[in-house]
Amino acid sequence: MRILLLACRHCCRLPFFSRAAGAAFTANCGGGPWRRHRVLAAQCLSMSTTAGSILPWEAPSRETLLRTIDVALKDGNVDQALRAFGNYKSLHGLPEPRVLNGVIVSLSYTSSRRWLQRAYDLVLSVYQCNSNLLNSSSLMRLALALARDQTPVPASAVLRIILESGKLPDADMLSMVFLHMLKSQVGSYLAADVLAETCECFLDQISYRRQLKKLDPIKNNVTLFNMILESCVNFKCIIRAQKIMELMSLVGVVADVNTMAVASRVCQMVGQRDELMTMKGSINSFSSLPFSQQYLHFYDSLLSLQFSGNDMDAAADLIIDLYRQQKSCTFSDNDVQKQGVIQIGSGNLKSGYRIMFDPTKLDKGFVLDTKYQSGLVVPISGNLVPSEKAVAKLIIGCVKAKKLGALSSFCITLHKEELKGISASDVINACIQMGWLHAAHDILDSLESAEIPVGVGTYMSLLREYENEHKPEEFNSLLQQIQKIASTMEEFHTSPSFTIKDIAKIVKDEIPQTKSSLLSSLVEETEHYNPGDHLTFEFNNSILFFCKANMMEDALSTYKRMREQNIRPNLHTFCHILCGYSSLSMYREITILWGEIKRRLEYREISVDRDLLDCLVLDFLKGGYFSRVMEVISYMSTHNIYCDKWKYRQDHVGTARLFLEYKDAVVDFQPLSYSMLGHFKPALPDYSQELALPAEKQSSRSFAVSVGDVQGGKSSEVFTVSSVVECLTTY
Repeated sequence: MRILLLACRHCCRLPFFSRAAGAAFTANCGGGPWRRHRVLAAQCLSMSTTAGSILPWEAPSRETLLRTIDVALKDGNVDQALRAFGNYKSLHGLPEPRVLNGVIVSLSYTSSRRWLQRAYDLVLSVYQCNSNLLNSSSLMRLALALARDQTPVPASAVLRIILESGKLPDADMLSMVFLHMLKSQVGSYLAADVLAETCECFLDQISYRRQLKKLDPIKNNVTLFNMILESCVNFKCIIRAQKIMELMSLVGVVADVNTMAVASRVCQMVGQRDELMTMKGSINSFSSLPFSQQYLHFYDSLLSLQFSGNDMDAAADLIIDLYRQQKSCTFSDNDVQKQGVIQIGSGNLKSGYRIMFDPTKLDKGFVLDTKYQSGLVVPISGNLVPSEKAVAKLIIGCVKAKKLGALSSFCITLHKEELKGISASDVINACIQMGWLHAAHDILDSLESAEIPVGVGTYMSLLREYENEHKPEEFNSLLQQIQKIASTMEEFHTSPSFTIKDIAKIVKDEIPQTKSSLLSSLVEETEHYNPGDHLTFEFNNSILFFCKANMMEDALSTYKRMREQNIRPNLHTFCHILCGYSSLSMYREITILWGEIKRRLEYREISVDRDLLDCLVLDFLKGGYFSRVMEVISYMSTHNIYCDKWKYRQDHVGTARLFLEYKDAVVDFQPLSYSMLGHFKPALPDYSQELALPAEKQSSRSFAVSVGDVQGGKSSEVFTVSSVVECLTTY
């Protein structure tokens, strides 16, 4: 019988064996039971192996399953390939990388979300077993397919697996993945984090300058950074945007004009006016600007910051500069060799960064979003000119701040230099129509002193308003003023001998009231004007400077003065202080700051910001304040804010590993307690800050911390590192 089975096994591969067995059975049906059983066995063997199957009583061989997987993948039968793959994995473990990555790529090419999810689950299972079997190119295809399917969370996880393998993702593929991820808010958060992790991962591995070539594919793809920066601006991610710009400087990205435009928006969002002034000096060195649409973003942002800081003198000078500049569409030969500078942080600090940008470099495939412009600068016939909204803001700011000298100088300069723009009469008439009669009269006096003629209609409009407002003293004073200068006015040349009564008659009957085109803009901007906003802006600027300079005591003193003067801090204030504490690893102070932030969030004095909460979670993980970690994550979950648990888990595991490395480094010399660890390595997180268990009951490998109730009450619940990791494992 054994010889029969061996013969059948040998003949099962013959295509004619099935037919031969059938013929033998019909011809020898009378040859006894042994002959019939022999032919039936051969027939069953031949029929069961036609599709590459196996004997029912025999385990599938390695080669058979691999052949089944290959054939199914070639035929596009993904379901059969996955079944064979599952059988192979249960019997023989994971297959070779060629087969594994072939399955991943085939699943990535499907348009079904079900198969994409299976591919993602497969990658996660292999990653937990042996990540060396995964191929970066197949993972990039899967990440692109997941991003195209608008599932940014799995796509970011696949990209992070590539980074953990120590390989740099393909820059072009990464751009396409980000392009799809940036369509959603969560995807924008994750794309910014992945790009930052990509730069940090390889910057940490570079020990000398020549190894910077590893980052050339990323460094040369400036569009990658431009997309992420613009998404940070669109979703108001203050902390992320600053981090990306700092990494651009460290990596050595040579930016283009689009980067300059997006960076100006970032500076406007953060409130970095000095940085934009430094950039303006660099831009002014160019004799011509070929890409007016990109530079429009810069001037719009700078002018907006001038108004935010209530610096009307600087705003007036910038508006005059815009009137003076004549834009050209070509570069001069001298400009080709120049490079612009994007300053990150104050130029007075050694810790500041710089990004160089090429004024002739522009990626035309990247289109800037104009939705978030302030509308202060508009393009007209290839020139960048201030809009009526900008002039209206200037008039309101000067009148409200009683800086009429700056407004008068602005009108005088426009007239003397014959600049094409708004006229002095329009400014005065606008003030008259808004009821700012004293401001209009002061500007008239300044123009008279500068010997600049003003139309009689402007005088008559002001005189008529004085009469309507029942202000006889001002009315008579203006009448006498008109009488003195009447000889220079064309309207009175027909009647050289006239009296004040004649002027009054002209005011009432002959000269119509002059209206200004600025009236509608003035009315709209007056409704949005808040006199206290510039004080908050100035205090935030000071706090930002001190935090960048690691002068936290001065930053806190400024914050205290801010509160003493009843100036309400905003979200930017706490973001600046948090970043300052985080850069110095002052985690205990961050817990106090979190209490202040939480109180203001409860009273809705500041808006909920994911960027701020995300930074708090990371800092509490590094500091070992696990109760605060759970509290912030609970707050984020309550308000439906996305928690990047993959990032939190990896950051927490890295911090715990660092803690144990330093602990094991001194275990041979003396017993190490948690209190001694602070003296050994001051920058390390102190995991005993909130220990709930007695010291003699604590294990050397477990860090138990007391967890306050999320609502602020006391709780006896105890969280360990493993419990925090378990919470963060739910992806």
